Amino acid sequence: MEQLSQKIKPAVKLLKQYETIILRWQKALNLVSKNDIKNLWIRHILDSAQLYFYIPTNAKVLVDFGSGGGFPALVLAVLNKCLKGNLTDFYLIESDGRKCVFLQEAARELGVNVHIVNDRIENVKQLKADVITARGFAQIDRILQYGYSFFKEKTVYLLLKGEKVSEEIKDIEKSFHTTCSAGINGSYIVQISEVKNND
Repeated sequence: MEQLSQKIKPAVKLLKQYETIILRWQKALNLVSKNDIKNLWIRHILDSAQLYFYIPTNAKVLVDFGSGGGFPALVLAVLNKCLKGNLTDFYLIESDGRKCVFLQEAARELGVNVHIVNDRIENVKQLKADVITARGFAQIDRILQYGYSFFKEKTVYLLLKGEKVSEEIKDIEKSFHTTCSAGINGSYIVQISEVKNND
């Protein structure tokens, strides 16, 4: 327990630094809503951090759809670094060039090695993921459509969703192995894995 505590301390320090970076860029880019800015730590950073403990231990490549202000991917990259996780590559896909500049600068200041992809998801080819993450990006059925070209046999989706999650998953549960867990602050963590064999 003490060993974990020693690893958590530098992670918290870096995530506090990330919070400061976001606040510095907020006026220029509106990275989070005005209503959330006072609850940035809980609403965005800790909300993103909870996904880390759902990442499969054998996962190496994480692809994040619509990275925006870096949630959850930059938070996960910080935790992976400080907790010596097994992920080796983070790909943050974001179509907004200004937000990509922010992501690149934030990653540099935090000392995490990530790949920023300034493009639309449907234009990104030949990239396979062990884990696909998304937060506040799109409805689940659309995320699955985008994820088709990134999917391989053991790919897992880890999605952070809100209170209408049950409406989003009811149409996909027949086709995919799906688990929905209550997260912090009213969020839900949706895990989607391999296609079901309905024969």
